[in-house]
Amino acid sequence: MFNPSREQVRHFFRESWRKHRERLILEGAEATAADLIAEHPEYHALLENLPAAIEQEFVPEDGRLNPFLHLSLHLAVAEQIGIDQPRGIEAAYLALRRTREAHDAEHAIMECLGETLWRAQRGDAPMDGEAYLDRVRRELG
Repeated sequence: MFNPSREQVRHFFRESWRKHRERLILEGAEATAADLIAEHPEYHALLENLPAAIEQEFVPEDGRLNPFLHLSLHLAVAEQIGIDQPRGIEAAYLALRRTREAHDAEHAIMECLGETLWRAQRGDAPMDGEAYLDRVRRELG
């Protein structure tokens, strides 16, 4: 499993955004990352300042959302939907899209993914794909 360091994740998003702004060729997930960043103008200044992007701390006690975690969850959800893994996530996303904008549907799934990952980490267990899908399906009402 790919397990990048904090710095690697931050460099990836920063470089994806730089290449997008400079109209350079984006490779692989960089194109998706650049599109996600474009949807989050509140992160542009951070990503255009390398020292801040690499060094800044985002701790829950400060009440600030970690933009790199947020973008990483978006990227994970986009990948999951694209390959329908876990099986059924694409259909659940499309069902959410009947009542929500794409970005809002992705955020609903991200909340479910975050909770599922938190439970797995807390229980020192692998991620439960079925529980994750159940959470997403509950979002359908």
